[in-house]
Amino acid sequence: MRFVEKEEDKKEYKKFLEGHDRCNFQQALEWAEVKKPYWKPEIILAEGKNGEIIGSLCVLIRKIPIFGNIMYSSRGPVCDIHNMEVMKQLTDGAKELAKKYKAIVLRIEPDIESKDQDFRKIVTNLGYHIKDDAKDFKDEIQPRYVFRLDIKGKNEDEIMAGFKQKWRYNIRLATKKGVTIKEGNKEDLKDFHKIMIETGARDGFIIRPLSYFEKMYDCLGPNHMKVLMAYYEGKPISGVIPIFYGNKTWYLYGASSNEHRNLMPNYLLQWEMIKMAIQRKDDIYDFRGVSGVVDESHPQYGLYRFKQGFGADFTEFVGEVYLPFKPFTYKLYRFSEKAFRTIRQLKRKWKK
Repeated sequence: MRFVEKEEDKKEYKKFLEGHDRCNFQQALEWAEVKKPYWKPEIILAEGKNGEIIGSLCVLIRKIPIFGNIMYSSRGPVCDIHNMEVMKQLTDGAKELAKKYKAIVLRIEPDIESKDQDFRKIVTNLGYHIKDDAKDFKDEIQPRYVFRLDIKGKNEDEIMAGFKQKWRYNIRLATKKGVTIKEGNKEDLKDFHKIMIETGARDGFIIRPLSYFEKMYDCLGPNHMKVLMAYYEGKPISGVIPIFYGNKTWYLYGASSNEHRNLMPNYLLQWEMIKMAIQRKDDIYDFRGVSGVVDESHPQYGLYRFKQGFGADFTEFVGEVYLPFKPFTYKLYRFSEKAFRTIRQLKRKWKK
């Protein structure tokens, strides 16, 4: 086991990550740069007999007032998740970091399906706990439930044939009505952000500042991040931000104006992103999060239905896996975290 420290290590790690089946952009050095300075990145590497990388875990460390440092890894580890030796190396590395930073916990939200019993046994034997009660977006940092489209080895016709008939119709309708899609740049993030503010006000969620998206573009664009905008009569009416990394494409952010929604620009934007993923010869197109409450009365059911219509698979991840180093302090922190989220929700309702 070792840590990424030198430039040579970074290059070796990036090559390993991009070439691994379990690659995720949130484990990337570029994403760690986005999260600075509030989060400090450390990367743990598991080694084979000849010193080659056989596993990795990118950990972000943050100081929480009163409680101390927490360690967080989104969508790691990247390795053979059923190899106890590799998992132990990464866990030992995390324990070293915990001592160095006096951390109270390591929290991981891995890209691993909930039904994977072998993984559950391994992490439990290594001392981790599994938080198994999340259903909604607010319950965890990363969505536990996503839609994923298997595009490996498939062409555009094969993929579109898997869409619901109405979804294919809406894609054609947008084009017929004169909606056009253009790939933008950092400057176009201003238009995207304006529309996103409109979307947040309509759907009731908090919007990150424009500076955050500009920093994302500085760190990830244009190779790993794109800005796609939908236009009607020369005016931007919708936009998306896809992320490309390794063998996957992710639909990370979307924004749509209250005007011209009847022109179905969001359907056309999804199709454009999927086509990009096909051209890259990706294995997976990830629509990202939906609520785990599949009920027509749920406020997020429309999002579930929209993503489902593209023929994607409803996927449940294992959720939060955590290793407490200071259990009592961590319990107090979790209580305060839950209370903060509840108060924030109540404030939103009062504003409405």
